[in-house]
Amino acid sequence: MDDPFVTRAALRADLERLGVAPGHDVMVHAALRRVGPMLNGPDALIGALLDAVGPDGTVLAYTDWDARYHELLDGEGRVPQRWRPHVPPFDPSASRSIRDNGALPEFLRTTPGALRSGNPGASVAAVGAGAGFYTADHPLDYGYGAGSPLARLVARRGRVLMVGAPLDTMTLLHHAEHLADVAGKRVIRYEVPLRTPDGGVEWRVTEEFDTADPVVDGLPEDYFATVVEEFLAGGNGTRGTVGAAPSVLVDAAAITAFAVAWLEDRGRRVRSGPPR
Repeated sequence: MDDPFVTRAALRADLERLGVAPGHDVMVHAALRRVGPMLNGPDALIGALLDAVGPDGTVLAYTDWDARYHELLDGEGRVPQRWRPHVPPFDPSASRSIRDNGALPEFLRTTPGALRSGNPGASVAAVGAGAGFYTADHPLDYGYGAGSPLARLVARRGRVLMVGAPLDTMTLLHHAEHLADVAGKRVIRYEVPLRTPDGGVEWRVTEEFDTADPVVDGLPEDYFATVVEEFLAGGNGTRGTVGAAPSVLVDAAAITAFAVAWLEDRGRRVRSGPPR
């Protein structure tokens, strides 16, 4: 008879076979249903990750935030005055993770000891030794670029783990989009409400390369998956299973460099946007 549940210990063993090791900093994306029924639910996977990276490692997840007010924005990216009192401000310690990315980011955000960065749309939650390092001073403009948790993951030679998640959901590749020297990158500007230390609200216009669609015209919507598949086909990264979920582990710096080169091969090498 098959076991009815996947345990934290079994998940840790799977992660270690895939290559997760003590001291690693790992950003995880997960389609939890593909893992199978976990004893203690998503907390079992989070616990297994924390066990695998040990006290010197860090587990991260891309949270974004569950704002859902963007259809109110006018042509200049502003929220009409009559709607402003009704839009809850972003509070890193309380605002929910976006639901589009599954349950894991919200579970990680609410894990004891977790910290979350302060850029609403690009926010990341982290637990472990490097949580403060990854979440501090996240720029409000170009939040996938310099000074972001993604840039720091690359600098620290961290990893990205896809546990059953579609490969086109690898958030780190938005950092590659920021870095790539190609013409025609779309820039968006829109207002965000931020909770102030005194409990008030500050409305601020933020600027970012467009992450809702490929950053330049002419690329398929799911081109991130192509980048990851080509990276893996070159003998990089590792594949395995975590629970029942097909999984991939890649080096953050290596796949970022690969993605930047991939993008630059498909566009003119003309720098757009702000300095790196």
